[in-house]
Amino acid sequence: MAKTRSLVCEKAYAFSIRIVRLYQYLVGEKKEWVLAKQLLRSGTAIGALIEEAIGGESDADFKHKLKIAYKEARETHYWIRLLTDTDYLNDNQSESIKNDCKN
Repeated sequence: MAKTRSLVCEKAYAFSIRIVRLYQYLVGEKKEWVLAKQLLRSGTAIGALIEEAIGGESDADFKHKLKIAYKEARETHYWIRLLTDTDYLNDNQSESIKNDCKN
């Protein structure tokens, strides 16, 4: 189980880095702050919640934190779709990060 947690943590951390870089792009290049901030908050919360889950006080706490992380991933997927459909992201940018969000 520790290897699974490690892989999940690594993937979530790498995703958070992509989200931060996407936020920097959206603010710097596209001058979009509001949607970008929403994306930054939900996208980086996923990894933080997984880390919290691993340090959970009980199995119930662990499960609860992972459920919240899942909800944050769904929210992040929503913001990515919205940014794509409003032409802040092109299809290639969108598909790449959506794939990471789902996996």
